[in-house]
Amino acid sequence: MSGLRTILSTSAVIVCVGAGCGLWALVVPGEEKKREFHKNLPESNPVRMEETRKRNALVMQAIKEAAETNENVARGIGQSVK
Repeated sequence: MSGLRTILSTSAVIVCVGAGCGLWALVVPGEEKKREFHKNLPESNPVRMEETRKRNALVMQAIKEAAETNENVARGIGQSVK
C-alpha cells in the first residue's frame, strides 16, 4: 500500500510540474513579441528619454531642497502653518 501511495504521489507531482511548465510556455511571449515590446518602450525614443531625464532632475532637485529645510513640505500648498 505504501508503494502504491508513493507511486501515485510522485505521479501527481510530475503531472503538476508538467502542467505548470506547459502553462508557462503558453504565457511567455515569443522573440518577435519581445522585440516589438522593446521597440515600443519609452527608452527607445530619444526625445521622450530626454524629457524623462529633465523631469527626474527636477524631482531630485525638489527632494534635495526639501531635505535641506526644516519646513514640512508634505503639508501641501494653501494650508496655513500653525
